[in-house]
Amino acid sequence: MQETIQALMGAYGNLAVFILIMVENLFPPIPSEVILTFGGFMTTCSDMTVPGVILSATAGSVFGAILLYLVGFLIPEETLKKLLEGKIGKLLHFHPEDVEKAREWFLKKGRSTVFFCRLVPVIRSLISIPAGLSRMPFVPFLVLTAVGSFLWNTILVTAGRIAGNSWERVSEVLGVYSDFILMFGGGAVVLYMVIHLLRNKK
Repeated sequence: MQETIQALMGAYGNLAVFILIMVENLFPPIPSEVILTFGGFMTTCSDMTVPGVILSATAGSVFGAILLYLVGFLIPEETLKKLLEGKIGKLLHFHPEDVEKAREWFLKKGRSTVFFCRLVPVIRSLISIPAGLSRMPFVPFLVLTAVGSFLWNTILVTAGRIAGNSWERVSEVLGVYSDFILMFGGGAVVLYMVIHLLRNKK
């Protein structure tokens, strides 16, 4: 996949950045850290610029987030859960319980969750659905998504440019960060379930 990403960006520049990041929002297994750090590296050896890559990536992030927001806003929750139980859920690596947990978290933490989740791998995509399900006003959602995405994209693109030929090392470190987030999230869910069971026994 990494070779395909590099080939597309080498051929189509910022347009490829926009499309790849938009798809990454809809299909989380596509690694945004590879796209963004390689984009930063490309600014050192092509006519691509740091502002251009950042803005293209942010536009892609926002567009993808809007699509997921509309999914949550327009599709009834029960219908959405049934869809995620089938092939669509497997393809997108989304599960019905993931949406429910994200929605509960969203309702507890409030709108600021949209901003902070844009800085967290995997969850950055998922949070848009509960925002739509909860009927979060569109303009605040759009602003928080854009600002959070801009910050995340700026950090990764800048890191890729500074690293230069060593951009892959930066991508690897960020990949470890993503894995840590996933493991921590899974551990938190298990801990919550254990505590919940112990309380019920009492």
